[in-house]
Amino acid sequence: MLQSVASSSCVRLIQSHKSTWYFVFLVLGYILYLIFGAVVFSSVELPYEAALRQDLMAMKTQFLRDNECITEESLEHFLKEALDANNYGVSILNNTATNWNWDFTSALFFASTVLSTTGYGHTAPLSKGGKAFCIIYSAFGIPFTLLFLTAVVQRIMVYSTRKPISYVHKRWGLSKPLVAIVHSCFLALLAISCFFLIPAAIFSALEDNWNFLESFYFCFISLSTIGLGDYVPGEAANQKFRELYKLGITFYLILGLIVMLVVLETFCELQQLQQLRKMFYLKKEKTQDRLAILEHDQLSFTSASDRAHGDDKAHMFVSVSSLSSRSDDFMIQ
Repeated sequence: MLQSVASSSCVRLIQSHKSTWYFVFLVLGYILYLIFGAVVFSSVELPYEAALRQDLMAMKTQFLRDNECITEESLEHFLKEALDANNYGVSILNNTATNWNWDFTSALFFASTVLSTTGYGHTAPLSKGGKAFCIIYSAFGIPFTLLFLTAVVQRIMVYSTRKPISYVHKRWGLSKPLVAIVHSCFLALLAISCFFLIPAAIFSALEDNWNFLESFYFCFISLSTIGLGDYVPGEAANQKFRELYKLGITFYLILGLIVMLVVLETFCELQQLQQLRKMFYLKKEKTQDRLAILEHDQLSFTSASDRAHGDDKAHMFVSVSSLSSRSDDFMIQ
């Protein structure tokens, strides 16, 4: 008997805090997903890193052996200066007379990566004034970009998602959730084809050292705003039409980001995903303001009732008074 009562109380406790348990499972699942990614990346990339370290050490040893006039300290100093400059986008390998990191098109490309929070990191401000301006520019520009993207996506969603789904639903009488799922899949395939597959083929043709996988990798890393910066187009030496190329990449990133947000918003409006998200949300409770409004309405209703009741009494009093006055008049007469 006690065991059945305890089990039923546990079941009621779990049912009353269902969203909390779902949220706990969600947090644990996210942590496990992070650990899974770390294990896979470590097991795949660690051997390549070890082999690269061995190759670099062998090349350094061979270079010092072939050039006995160069000390190891001077070589270390030179490599450190070269790598520090490379972190700011200045490389000693490129032709510095043709490739500049802060001409107008390159600066426009940098501004777009900053405001979209992509941030490749291949180019960074060198001066103190540039770093200070980057902070102020980003502090105002990122919220402005979010406002701009929200307004654009909201307008595009009307013509790309809501009206087509409503038209097919009314025209053919199909289920609206089914039409929404088919439309979302079609929109996702169209976005993948136009902003991943086709641009990847173009980048692999324009970039000498990129294959299709590396080009597709760049498109995904860029449009998902991850922005690792290991692959940046237009940075090769003697790049043809570099300014026009950089300008085209800037427009591609902005337009691709808008399309990605439209696709994500389309999937978020699916009824199935909305139900899934509600599993992890807290239930809405009556706020203090709402309770105060209800109490105010109740007091108003009570006062109105009392006022009406008082008016009835007054009306009765007036009627009785009028009758008594009439009878007095009659007696006087």
